[in-house]
Order: sequence, then C-alpha cells, then structure tokens
Amino acid sequence: MSHTYLFPGQGSQSVGMLAELASKYPEVNQTFEQGSEILKQDLWTLVTDGPEEALNRTENTQPIMLCSSVAVWKIWTKQLSSPPAYMAGHSFGEYTALVCSGVLDFDAVVPLARFRGEVMQQAVPEGKGAMAAVLGLDNDKLTEVCSDVSQGEIVEAVNFNAPGQVVIAGDSTAVARAINAAKEVGAKRAVMLPLSVPSHSSLMQPAAEKLREYLNDLTFTTTDIKVIHNADVKVHAGEDDIKNALYLQLFNPVRWVETIQYVVGQGTQKFVELGPGKVLTGLSKRIDKSVPCYGVHDLKSLELALENVSE
Repeated sequence: MSHTYLFPGQGSQSVGMLAELASKYPEVNQTFEQGSEILKQDLWTLVTDGPEEALNRTENTQPIMLCSSVAVWKIWTKQLSSPPAYMAGHSFGEYTALVCSGVLDFDAVVPLARFRGEVMQQAVPEGKGAMAAVLGLDNDKLTEVCSDVSQGEIVEAVNFNAPGQVVIAGDSTAVARAINAAKEVGAKRAVMLPLSVPSHSSLMQPAAEKLREYLNDLTFTTTDIKVIHNADVKVHAGEDDIKNALYLQLFNPVRWVETIQYVVGQGTQKFVELGPGKVLTGLSKRIDKSVPCYGVHDLKSLELALENVSE
C-alpha cells in the first residue's frame, strides 16, 4: 500500500497539544527533553503551560514543531514499520520530513530551527511584515490584485494551500491594501493572520542568505525515502540540491496543491499527517478527496490511522 507522510508547519501549534499522547508514550517527553537540552530552554513547559504569545514566537515555534512531529513519528514507527513512498512538509514541516526520512540529524536541526526563526524575525522588524489568508479567488486574480496594490512595497502570494485558499505576505501596509482589494473583486474572505514574519515572501531573502551559510556546515545523508520540496515540487538526492531547495524555500511560495497532486499522480493511496493540528488533513481533502488523509495528534486519531493504514 503506497502512502505519504505529511508534516505540519507553523500555525498548527497550540498550548496543551500532544498531552494525550505524552500521557501514554514516553517518546514525547524524551524528544522534547532532547530538544530542550540542546537549546538550554524548557520547550515542553512552553507547550503545556504557554503563554501562547511565547509559543507563537517563530524562534520558539520552529523547534517546538520539529520536536512535536518527530515525537509523533517515533510513536508511529514503533507501531507500524512499513516505510512510506514519500514525505512532504508544509513550510517548516519540510525540515521535519528531512529529519524523519533520515536525511538530516535531529540534533543538528534543533539549533537550525532556532536559527531559522531568529533570522526570519530579524529580516523584517516587528510590525512591518504581515500575512493574510484569502479565500475564494483564483491564483491569477489574486496575483493581479497583489501587483495592483503594491505601490512600491512587497505583497505576494506565498502559500498555495488549496484551490481558492491562498496566503499572501509582505509589508503590512501592502497586505492590508490587498485584503481590501481582494474583497472588492469577489474574495469570500480575506483576513490577517496572527504572524508578524512574512514567510516565503521576497522580504525573506536576507534571512535566506544567512540560512544558506548555516546549511553549509550540516551533514546530509542519502536515504531511500523521497522528500518533496516546497519550492520546486521535486525530489532531490544530492546534498547541494537539497541545500538549494531549502534556501529557495524561504523566499518562494509553498506549492502545496502541486505537492499533493504530484504524490497522488505517483500512486499514493493514503496520506498520514504526523503532528499537532489537522491543517494538512483539511487541505488534502480540498485538493483531492479521492485519497484519504489521517491526522495523528492524539490517542483516538492514532488508533484510527493505524487501523486504516496497516490494512
């Protein structure tokens, strides 16, 4: 049975997440202890107690999402050992996919996650950047709207999440103009997201340059599991190609619709989302209802996914 594992990115985190799984499976606390030791910061207490504002700070969210999904992956592989055909991660989730596929080492990616979050925040001063979700406009129309209202600033479509569900990002004033313009031309909904870092927009280019330098010191391992990259919807085996894909990802759109369509075209029959929330499960249903997606984020969802995937 051909299946693909999906790993969520920022936006899926919440205070109290994974509590159920942690109560039964020691892998959750063990993984968070490992990550906390590396960063000299108690990541699990931030998850269990918050505050939400600290959990949502991008330099905290990225290592926490890594620990969360890696812990769920460890629980999953303990129950079901059949290897997947493909893996894909949404935005930061791409790094989790590379760890779970064996391409990158967890201990090396924890500090990378912190570094990536820090350089992203440094690239755009607090309050200057913004992201917004736009529902009900086709891609070409939304791209045209962004171009029309830019007025010398940056506002771009950055996450093609599902048909008619696109995230835009850039300078906060330009994003605000784009929200109004999108509504005027027929968007069903256009709302600011609680994120100050305009991820995947060209404003992230300075951060990407710093990230590229950091990536040069990492060791990449060749594995049999194919990871689909966000920036070009391709599988890369060579170290230089993977580094370049991660560099490009930071200031180019997440092409999630094409990613799901690609693996469906390769014969994937089931998706499994490993990690907090149900964001990718919802998106996959909107992209292609013919392929079921099972999210794993608590005891009940784990049981359901194991029943359906091990058939």
